[in-house]
Amino acid sequence: MANDAMPPEQERRGPAEPLPASEAPFDAIGLARQLLRSVRSGALATIDAADGTPFASLVTLATDSDGTPLMLLSRLSAHTRNLDKDPRASLLFSVGGKGDPLAHPRLTVTGHAARTDEPRVRGRFLARHPKAKLYADFPDFGFFALTPTAGHLNGGFAKAATLTPQELLLDMAGAEAIVAGERGAVEHMNADHADALALYAAGAGEPGTGWRLTGLDPEGLDLMSGERTARVPYPEPVRDMGSLRKSLVAMAAAARIGSAAEAAPEPDGQA
Repeated sequence: MANDAMPPEQERRGPAEPLPASEAPFDAIGLARQLLRSVRSGALATIDAADGTPFASLVTLATDSDGTPLMLLSRLSAHTRNLDKDPRASLLFSVGGKGDPLAHPRLTVTGHAARTDEPRVRGRFLARHPKAKLYADFPDFGFFALTPTAGHLNGGFAKAATLTPQELLLDMAGAEAIVAGERGAVEHMNADHADALALYAAGAGEPGTGWRLTGLDPEGLDLMSGERTARVPYPEPVRDMGSLRKSLVAMAAAARIGSAAEAAPEPDGQA
């Protein structure tokens, strides 16, 4: 009888598995952290408290200093009742854009959501969502933080990777001074250095005016103008306020040089 076995190269293969972020052929960690910091609203998936059905809803988002996703939720909402019974949840961060929506990067973060009364959380969330000040202190609202257990990144077609909590979030060891000095630095930059903030945003591919700083951390700046956001990484991570100042000065100087070069007229070719 003829051997009907398929040669190894023709054997049926299983579904493709995303690579760990450390093995991906693109900067999966950088892209995931960019999405975490720049997306202001996303889909929250919880487990229905009555029958366990997956329940998806739209929520506004911010991040803590280390990148932990933050939410402001009403206890009257179904998703809050679900979380009170089962804290397991996931968040979808997607920037969207023109054309096929599946061609744009998106990040799913799974984890456990818990209420938090940390004043820093309130400050960072409201800096990102100023209009939420109107209802943030209502008794039926509360802040939640999602502690990640894993991340799944789709960077567009043929770009997928899984991330650990350590890859999603920043290691804040030694950066206590940055956390403590953040609010003062944010207020100072917004009051006295609007021109520098516009330069930073333009350097990140987001030109225009009206930019304000909503937060900073050891890896970069979070800017916002109207509904637009910009994530601006430092040339190198910083761990203290002195290093932060030096980095911001150098970034502004480099941005001014780049802006001047772009504005320079083209040579006319005449001797």
